[in-house]
Amino acid sequence: MTEKNEIAIIEHFSREELVGYIQELIAKDFPRLVQLLYRLDISEAKLKETLATHTDTDAGLLITQMIIDRLEQKRKAREEFGKKDWGGSEEERW
Repeated sequence: MTEKNEIAIIEHFSREELVGYIQELIAKDFPRLVQLLYRLDISEAKLKETLATHTDTDAGLLITQMIIDRLEQKRKAREEFGKKDWGGSEEERW
């Protein structure tokens, strides 16, 4: 799975599928998980804080929720960006 395709694929995972995928990455391919979180622009500081303050919760669940939240933020940003009236002619937009 290529890096770009990986994000497109996980966007369509159910919550349970995503939890399983993240848990698998934690156990078998941690560098790939770190890379995925970087590409999703998930704050390392926020991740560390979340894991440190929720030590009684499975890390896979916490990371999954952070991914879901970030994907939702990105979706909303794309919608807002698409609605924005840039004014001017089509040529001026470029």
